[in-house]
Amino acid sequence: MTTTVLRTADELHARARAGRRAVVMTMGALHEGHATLIRAAREIADGTGEVVVTVFVNPLQFGAGEDLDRYPRTLDADVKLAEQAGADVVFAPGVDEVYPGGEPQVRITAGPMGERLEGAARPGHFDGMLTVVAKLLHLTRPDVALYGQKDAQQLALIRRMVRDLNFGVEIVAVPTVREPDGLALSSRNRYLSTEERRTALALSEALFAGRDRHAAQEALRARAREVPATRARAEALSAIGESRAAADAHAMAKAVPGGPAAVRAAARLVLDEALRMKPPITLDYVALVDPADFTDIPDDFTGEAVLAVAARVGATRLIDNIPLTFGAAS
Repeated sequence: MTTTVLRTADELHARARAGRRAVVMTMGALHEGHATLIRAAREIADGTGEVVVTVFVNPLQFGAGEDLDRYPRTLDADVKLAEQAGADVVFAPGVDEVYPGGEPQVRITAGPMGERLEGAARPGHFDGMLTVVAKLLHLTRPDVALYGQKDAQQLALIRRMVRDLNFGVEIVAVPTVREPDGLALSSRNRYLSTEERRTALALSEALFAGRDRHAAQEALRARAREVPATRARAEALSAIGESRAAADAHAMAKAVPGGPAAVRAAARLVLDEALRMKPPITLDYVALVDPADFTDIPDDFTGEAVLAVAARVGATRLIDNIPLTFGAAS
């Protein structure tokens, strides 16, 4: 397969279409995480459809003091990776193509959800992100658009925009791709020194600590539900030497289903240690939120949640998250 590079929407619209068009939006500097998205798009488009990868460094997403000027621009390498992953087209428009009248006077506003977590740390970022995503959806006219779960708040906002504003496109989420040591793949990882990269591992380690605490609590709750809270239950548990653990599990199941507070504490403990590393992290936030609106979940929450973290290591700002599911107590 030879990937075609196009610079204008007119060129893209002139292509004959048969099956579904699947679009992967990027700001370039492609890595294996992007390749995973492209391969997923290829599966969706199948042999009859078309995979389009956009490469556009959106100036509206960069605030004062952020890294627009030093953001890597590696189009030749990006085209090669996209081709190997199965893309038919790389759509790489210039700023004048996306914003022909200069910076747009009318923009998409992310609303209250866009002011939390990443939005609080980077004011205006999500307004710029949603504006360019809306533009690129119009310019590429896809049937399906794929986004990585690493940018969980971005994904949630795109889904909300598509639903609230009646965009005729399906949004598909693709799981986060990680390095063998657990660090989430990111274009910004290349900025990290060897020492900074060691410190950066605290982000994924904190998430994994929260995930493991959650899994342990869920296992205890499941065990507590296996035997009714009766004298026979206590005698049965005592016979196998698990009376204390099961009693704790039963109390946990009654008091705090899933234990969001304990999950937050487990993650925070790892991050507190990273504050003392050399170099240290500078923590922006660690939060356990409802993906519907990115508000903190209460201790009696049931359903899907996101454990998210953001921090600076040296001059590089990194984000990461993992999904968790909190089950209802029986």
